[in-house]
Amino acid sequence: MDAQPRVTRPRPNAASRARARWWPRIRLLAGALVLGVVVRQLGAGPFLAGLAAVNLPTVLAALAIGAVTTVCSAWRWRVVAARLGVGLPLRTAVAAYYGSQFLNSTLPGGVLGDVQRAVRHGRASGEPGRGMRSVAWERATGPVVHLALTALLLVLLPMPWTLPSWWSGLLVGALAVFAGFALVVRRARWAAIAVAEVRSALFARTAWPQVLAASVVVALGHALTFVIAARVTGVTASPAQLFPVAMLVLAAMLLPLNVGGWGPREGVSAAVFAAAGWGAAAGVAAATAFGVLALVATLPGIVVLLARPLGRTVAGEVPPGG
Repeated sequence: MDAQPRVTRPRPNAASRARARWWPRIRLLAGALVLGVVVRQLGAGPFLAGLAAVNLPTVLAALAIGAVTTVCSAWRWRVVAARLGVGLPLRTAVAAYYGSQFLNSTLPGGVLGDVQRAVRHGRASGEPGRGMRSVAWERATGPVVHLALTALLLVLLPMPWTLPSWWSGLLVGALAVFAGFALVVRRARWAAIAVAEVRSALFARTAWPQVLAASVVVALGHALTFVIAARVTGVTASPAQLFPVAMLVLAAMLLPLNVGGWGPREGVSAAVFAAAGWGAAAGVAAATAFGVLALVATLPGIVVLLARPLGRTVAGEVPPGG
């Protein structure tokens, strides 16, 4: 296995400690503010409609889809961790992932479960730094693939609304800004080392196809759950119309400004559904039903948290084909 570079991180100064103290509060306040605006504009009715629409078939579908996406996420983590020399069995990865998803869905901020998973894996592997970074790099791939897939679906599938003429230019501009930012960041010594580690963990010839395939399945699985939520709340649009909308709405959940996933998702869903002519209330109802189903899909994590701690990992274990 390739030798893995060690990332030397600077010690936090007073400003960074202040940001660490206030940023979680700002995130929660922003998410609560978005929810407050939605409730003020539309009332509690759409939220109650979304809750009432959830039934046994949708719960079972959410659990089944959640099982697939969780196994794929755990497999992605296992591939990345193995490339960093802190591999772990798939069974252990799935159990730990279920536990972290449940905590993410029930605790403010939406990332505390991943923090716990990272810390515990670092301790269990005997390599705290690499164990925690394996979670960070693995989690970072999900949003990147989700955004890329969203852009692709917006181009390929029929839209229920007319995109403005400037949207493609905005996309190109965003990519240019990202490229410029990447060039600036690479000048920092620690960033250069981190880039080398990411290249080894994510972009190795034996790693990236597995990471990409798992990330695509996860993104489409979440979108399918949203489509089910929209249909069960009364939206009659075709799946081909709902899928890109679902991807766009769920992209809002990537914003680190939410209360356990709630906030921007409902706001964006209301705006997109209104633009599509389906009604803002229908968007909030669909987002609410999705939030319930997403929580249901993580319920096996309760069993994991109560009965099964993160098992001992085998440093350097390489998954099949990894």
